[in-house]
Amino acid sequence: MPDRFLYEYAVLRIVPRVEREEFINVGVVLYCASRGFLACISEVDPDRLAALARGTDWAEVEDYLHSFRQICEGNRQCGSPIAALPPASRFRWLTATRSTVLQTSKVHPGFCADPGETLKKIFVQQVK
Repeated sequence: MPDRFLYEYAVLRIVPRVEREEFINVGVVLYCASRGFLACISEVDPDRLAALARGTDWAEVEDYLHSFRQICEGNRQCGSPIAALPPASRFRWLTATRSTVLQTSKVHPGFCADPGETLKKIFVQQVK
């Protein structure tokens, strides 16, 4: 068994005004097919969000992130048919290009020994 596994990740971004193309990194989603791993971590700093976009609805941002996590986890009770798809399809759907308040970066590949630890490491590097 290999000790390193191919993974893919994308950074989650809040884009308060899509037309301005300004964003705040708020999380990371990581998929590792060979380990059956799909997870995300997110955290929004309300002060940073307020500084970039006064008037942004904090509750709406939290709702978007909550839905993203539910789909990522495959929670079929969340009300989205996407949550019932296999992990690879959910990852592709979550990281598809879109023009909304919650967007993801391009997908980046890498190799890791532990996808969970790699997710935490990337989160600290890209969000904290």
